[in-house]
Amino acid sequence: MTTSEGEQGDGGAGARTSGDGGASRPEERLERAVRAAEQALIEFEIAVETFRVEVENFSRLHEQKLGPVYARLEELEARILEARAARTGDPEDRRRADEARARLMPIPGVEALLNGWMDGDGLFPEATAMLTDQPVRPPQRVRPSEEARRLYRELARKAHPDLAQEEKERLRREEFITRVNAAYARGNEAELRELAEEWAAGPELKRVPSAAEELYARLEWLAQRKELLTLVAKELEESAIGAMLRLAPDDPDRLLEEIAEQLRAQVTERETELAGLLG
Repeated sequence: MTTSEGEQGDGGAGARTSGDGGASRPEERLERAVRAAEQALIEFEIAVETFRVEVENFSRLHEQKLGPVYARLEELEARILEARAARTGDPEDRRRADEARARLMPIPGVEALLNGWMDGDGLFPEATAMLTDQPVRPPQRVRPSEEARRLYRELARKAHPDLAQEEKERLRREEFITRVNAAYARGNEAELRELAEEWAAGPELKRVPSAAEELYARLEWLAQRKELLTLVAKELEESAIGAMLRLAPDDPDRLLEEIAEQLRAQVTERETELAGLLG
């Protein structure tokens, strides 16, 4: 082939639009630019949402696994400062001890304590275990499988609300994508497969060509949306949990265990220090 397909296509377009002065050719290029920008934005949204799910899961595990150890360290620090102040009688030592005690979280009220620990059917098993001094069940590791990731990406590309041209279709897509995001956050591969079948059986609306000014407005909106997503991605990456997750993306559980070991060593040191002061 001596001439590229793109060159042949441009030549054909030029021949078709020569009768009206080439007025439609810039619009065709603009439509291609909009389509490319839409697909690029969807891919970016998929990446950001995937990372958000990973950060959310890791944050939950971090809090349940390390939260009690952090609380123990803070309590020991306050008790050490209080013991030191009692021994020295120094007003400055007493001030530091009071500040350390004030920084500790107060005991929450019942509503705050149960927030997120119960639903319409009663207390979650974790809350029941905690309130009855039973071992708390280790949190379930939620990490979407490769197949779940593939299904999610495919559904996001096909059903994304930004691909709608009518408000009714946009609302339908938004409701559907909300269900897709929820299933993906749970790592539910079977549910994602059912949603894929549901979408395939649903109505397929024809895309109506947009006017040039509407396409320009669309490009502007897509650029603004990308800027917003960039800020969201930056916040996730710069958060404490996001930074920790980037240290061991393939084995975050191992990272948590390493941190837990370091914290337990610090707890032992503080307990020894406190025992010395009290003795």
